[in-house]
Amino acid sequence: MKEALLYEKLPGNQVRCDVCGHHCLIAAGKRGRCRVRANVDGTLFALNYGLCASAAIDPIEKKPLYHFLPGSDVYSFAAIGCNMRCPWCQNHEISQSWTEDDLIIGQPVSPEEHVKRALKFDCPSIAYTYSEPTVFLEYALATMKSAKKHGLKNVWVSNGFMSAEATRLIASYLDAANIDVKGPDDAFYAKYTGGDLKTVIDNIKILQEAKVHVEITTLLIPGLNDAKNQLEKLIKTIVTELGTDVPWHISRFFPAWKMSEATVTPLASLRLAETLGRTVGIKHIHLGNV
Repeated sequence: MKEALLYEKLPGNQVRCDVCGHHCLIAAGKRGRCRVRANVDGTLFALNYGLCASAAIDPIEKKPLYHFLPGSDVYSFAAIGCNMRCPWCQNHEISQSWTEDDLIIGQPVSPEEHVKRALKFDCPSIAYTYSEPTVFLEYALATMKSAKKHGLKNVWVSNGFMSAEATRLIASYLDAANIDVKGPDDAFYAKYTGGDLKTVIDNIKILQEAKVHVEITTLLIPGLNDAKNQLEKLIKTIVTELGTDVPWHISRFFPAWKMSEATVTPLASLRLAETLGRTVGIKHIHLGNV
């Protein structure tokens, strides 16, 4: 484990973690909502530092990024943990992976080793993905700094629920990101994810201002966020806050985790979202998982 970044020591051996939008107040001996950041006698530690839970070489389009290094491969890895609890999570095995005694799973892999692997397999970029890179910030940032020294690009695939401080910290080393925009408003986020839309939008705007290439993704889930009025509300936010140039990926849901009995998203729902988006001028819309 490694001492965490972005936290405040408080009286009574409490700490305030400021890595994500939750800003967890953590008592000594306890963990934050992500369960991978722990207060040990008044010092906050990232328990998942250096522990790789998954690694692979993917097409960059799988992230999905369609307008950044198209046609290239990207070396991708994750440590366990997430600061959201979306019941439809497609990668719950690592984002929500816990043993009864809360052991942190993963194989020891140093930041430098990740860079060596990317170079060995001629990948021009490294993606911090699969789980939520915000909760392995220290591990990701060390790798990002090493990657930059070796001429590699850095990519985040994230739910966007970082703190503004964390977003600014990574922006100098980040080249591209795909950020989930999961639903139409804060109420949707509160009910299903534990986060809020405003924080996500604010972070995307910080990345845009820092000239990071940003694409966004919405997973359409039947009965949750695919109604016409919900789509119109979400699209209005995208256009008003992020502009019409941001590429929007509309992905088809397949049953997973706590929603294993749900139905697959009808293609008509994806096409409706695409039509509504194009009507108001969104220039780049891509349908995924179809």
